[in-house]
Amino acid sequence: MSTQFSHEAIFCIVNSGYSDVVMDTAKKFGAKGGTVINARGTATKEAETFFHITVDPEKEIVMILVPTKIKDDVLSALYKEVGLDTPGQGIAFTMPVDSVVGLGGGEKA
Repeated sequence: MSTQFSHEAIFCIVNSGYSDVVMDTAKKFGAKGGTVINARGTATKEAETFFHITVDPEKEIVMILVPTKIKDDVLSALYKEVGLDTPGQGIAFTMPVDSVVGLGGGEKA
């Protein structure tokens, strides 16, 4: 049995200072806004060697609620603009959201 979700939460973790790039990119594909949380990352030297990156411990987590229909476009754009091969060194993932309130006048979506 497959459940259809009308919205997805995108979490994008980037080096500090790149949250504006994340939001600008997401807005180009229909996202309306997001929430930025300051965070601190950790990684072992082995992980840095494996992924060929240097981990900047200061991070920003950008949470963006989007309609499911635009999720893939937003994720693809984020990968190009702030992915691991960019100075933002970002990763992104999504989680389904089974109900939403506060959008469009407070009615449940």
